[in-house]
Amino acid sequence: MLSRRLGGALFAATIALAGPLAAVGPAQAENPITIGFGMALTGGLAPNGKAALLAMQIWEEEINAKGGLLGRPVKLVYYDDQSNPATVPGIYTKLLDVDKVDLVVSGYATNMVAPAMPVVMSHNRTFLSLLALAANTEFNYPKYFSITPTGGPEPKQSFAKGFFATAMAQNPKPQTIALVGADAEFPRNALDGARQLVKENGLRVVYDKSYPPTTSDYTPIVRAIQATNPDLVLVCSYPPDTVGMIRAASEVGLKAKLFGGGMVGLQSTAIKVQLGPLLNGIVDYDFWLPWSGLASDEAREFLKKYQARAGSAGVDALGYYLPPFGYAYMQVLQQAVEGAKGLDQDKLADYLRSHTFKTAVGDIKFGPTGEWAEARVMEVQFQNVKSNDLEQFKDSKTEVILWPPELKTGDVIYPYTDAKK
Repeated sequence: MLSRRLGGALFAATIALAGPLAAVGPAQAENPITIGFGMALTGGLAPNGKAALLAMQIWEEEINAKGGLLGRPVKLVYYDDQSNPATVPGIYTKLLDVDKVDLVVSGYATNMVAPAMPVVMSHNRTFLSLLALAANTEFNYPKYFSITPTGGPEPKQSFAKGFFATAMAQNPKPQTIALVGADAEFPRNALDGARQLVKENGLRVVYDKSYPPTTSDYTPIVRAIQATNPDLVLVCSYPPDTVGMIRAASEVGLKAKLFGGGMVGLQSTAIKVQLGPLLNGIVDYDFWLPWSGLASDEAREFLKKYQARAGSAGVDALGYYLPPFGYAYMQVLQQAVEGAKGLDQDKLADYLRSHTFKTAVGDIKFGPTGEWAEARVMEVQFQNVKSNDLEQFKDSKTEVILWPPELKTGDVIYPYTDAKK
């Protein structure tokens, strides 16, 4: 799968090159530093991908206004990966062999990062990835560095750790669990971690199946899960199937003590507004919220800039999820280039390995596999969602932080069937 290449005609027909270089300030060198990547600008991952791109463009404008990087302007060179892993190898081959970009970074999401890895590795490039879960596990590439709050010594387990911690703190403790996710890179990694946590917590698995990423009707899946009568239902899904699973759970009347855990998409404002009260009771992960202790003044200032442009850019109106990390992503790259005093790939990797980076989402230090040295994943529960109005999602009472204890803003409503009322 990872070695597939786009045909030339398909590539030309479906990939659109980024717009012109943003206006620059004092840095007027004719030879810009180019940063190449694919990004989900259409397809199921586009709501998050487009928001990440705006964050990166804000950084680009700011750095150019300050004189650029190493005295040269910066130019983002990007292509739409269409939320399709099959497009990714061709994009990175073009970026490196045709565009000859100075630096490459990933697009958004595990499913898009994994197929880029062989191309990047074959070119011996340092590679920063954006919100990819344990994408380097099989590659063990020493020049890979991940910008995502999962991490620590067990990055796969860190993603769902808060879900299990919340569940096992209840009395009586849950006994059984259903595991379900798409047959794709991210859900497989997330479910691998979840199965280890199942063992550690002495739970009994009553359902453990995957579904094709192209699935459109999730009702039979939820009915099959309901037939096993699980205490916990852990779903690892991307936005389209997240919405499908939640609507199916509502239709079927899913009965579980906790439901959620690994649902990508519930961090997106548009999906929150779309689902409205159907969100109530769902326990899921999140990475950053303005009412958490992780929110810095720098991040809030960035969000003001982002939100002022979100409407005209047609991206996530609030920008709580991916934009702070898209911005921090570029901050880390900037600091590495400045610290290494150039674009030498070995020196960049050495600097990334050995330094702590100050960013809008806090200090970032990388561990031996390129993951964050310490995980910073939150577990939240949707409560008190009354309608499909956007404004309510600015209120901390609609997304209560349950875990970790030092960031907690409220208590879980348990079981899920009670929280839905």
